[in-house]
Amino acid sequence: MRINLTFSAYIMEKGFISDILRSTKTVFSFKDLILFWGNIEAETARARLSYYTRNGGLYPIRRGLYAKDKNYDKLELATKIFTPSYVSFETVLSEAGVVFQHYSQIFVASYQTKDITCDSQIYSFKRLKENILTNNAGIENRGNYSAASKERAFLDILYLNKEYHFDNLSPLDWDKVFAMIPIYDNKRMIREVNKYFKEFKKDNI
Repeated sequence: MRINLTFSAYIMEKGFISDILRSTKTVFSFKDLILFWGNIEAETARARLSYYTRNGGLYPIRRGLYAKDKNYDKLELATKIFTPSYVSFETVLSEAGVVFQHYSQIFVASYQTKDITCDSQIYSFKRLKENILTNNAGIENRGNYSAASKERAFLDILYLNKEYHFDNLSPLDWDKVFAMIPIYDNKRMIREVNKYFKEFKKDNI
């Protein structure tokens, strides 16, 4: 008990938790926290994390990932589970009004395909080839996470789906769509984008 009290007084005096609370981030990886605390030893970081999670200073989401509290940004978490990754697909297109269906899961572009559930939220990761995934064209910085533009999300979906129904193509900037097609090096996609563009023009004469 004496050791615990000493450790508690030490970390409170140093203000380690207050520094975290002042950060704009809501989700932290173990590596983030080591860097945040000035590149401390991993063993020291684990001791602090053990104290904070036991006493409510940090909320453990899953192994190696922590939040300030339960009200963390789920889109920020989505890009922390696997890296590199960015929010894309139906999550972005639903937000932009390109698809009308509401999806409870969050869709993320990553280097593997996998569904993971954290705090009752489903995160659906979809694999893109490395050269596509790491190409920053059409990737927006939203502060603490990255997300595809609506044009990039549109192309990401076409890359993985031979046929797809889009409810409303009017929000898309077609110049941006055509400018990003070469990223995918896919002749089928070029044909399909041209088909969607012709249908869009026909419906908007």
